[in-house]
Amino acid sequence: MKALLLAGGLGTRLRPLTNFLPKPMVPIMGKPLLESTILKLKKQGVDEVVISTCYKSNHIEDYFDDGEKLGVKVSFIKEDIPLGTGGAIKNAEEFFDDTFLVLNSDIICDIDIRNLVEYHKSKKALATIAMTKVEDPSQYGVIEYDDNDYITAFKEKPKPYETNSKWINAGIYVFEPQLLSEIPKDEVVSIERDTYPKLLSKGYKMTAYRYDGYWIDIGTIEKYKKVHFDILKKYCKYVDMSDIKHRKVTIDSSAKIVEPVFIGNNVKIDAKAEIGPYAIIGDNTHIGSNSIIRHSVLWDNVKVKGNVNLINAVVASNSVVDGIRKIEDEVYANGIDDYAVS
Repeated sequence: MKALLLAGGLGTRLRPLTNFLPKPMVPIMGKPLLESTILKLKKQGVDEVVISTCYKSNHIEDYFDDGEKLGVKVSFIKEDIPLGTGGAIKNAEEFFDDTFLVLNSDIICDIDIRNLVEYHKSKKALATIAMTKVEDPSQYGVIEYDDNDYITAFKEKPKPYETNSKWINAGIYVFEPQLLSEIPKDEVVSIERDTYPKLLSKGYKMTAYRYDGYWIDIGTIEKYKKVHFDILKKYCKYVDMSDIKHRKVTIDSSAKIVEPVFIGNNVKIDAKAEIGPYAIIGDNTHIGSNSIIRHSVLWDNVKVKGNVNLINAVVASNSVVDGIRKIEDEVYANGIDDYAVS
């Protein structure tokens, strides 16, 4: 089966992390988010992936190439200017002649893709939209559906009195290729606001798939940190931790490790440093003596000098954190312009 991954967004709310890196390539537990997504799809029967890019597309293309290293065929379709979700899907039309998946690349969830596709086919629908339930749907695209799970209406960021539904678009779809003919070519189109209502008005069958497991988008710094902590708590199984093996770590005997933590490969932790709880330390990182790292995410190749406190922080790759200072509730990225995925 084929899947289209929408990976062209600017990631504005994740800046400065996305100033020089596209959002789908930010690391989750030390591995680019998009890589974890592709590996999960592979395990569920997807053998070909098309990645729709725009912003900083070279990072994605250089990293994945033809997909051989992941055992999945990877192709790319690039937008010169952002065309919206619908425009990006239309742009990839040449790749799809059978039932296919579409996923937003900033979504992290444990959805069963095989079950979703089987459900779609059983409903004989043109499109199936995976939904997740939230307490406050006012900032999302809300889906209303009937007793047979066929969609009846879409409400974009509704006020409380405008809908009784708390089920929102989860950013994961199954489409029949016929849907592509309903999207205009070379135009900016929102699949959510333009195409879906149009399909309903024409009488096409669209089904709602209720998913009640873990779901989050990493659109903000706080959500980015939260997903790491949720993985450490084992609330989220998006990253297969069993794939991360044979790590070489040097930890001074006087250093203190407070679980849960994740420590990458070739990491050195000096005397009397305290790591954790909820610390994620990327590969090739050096933590200086008497430093404290708590509730923080450090990318690869970071150097933290002695007597540094990192509390609820994110430190981007190649950054050097000078000694005797405290960084709390901040993003530290003084080396991000040198960042290169490898």
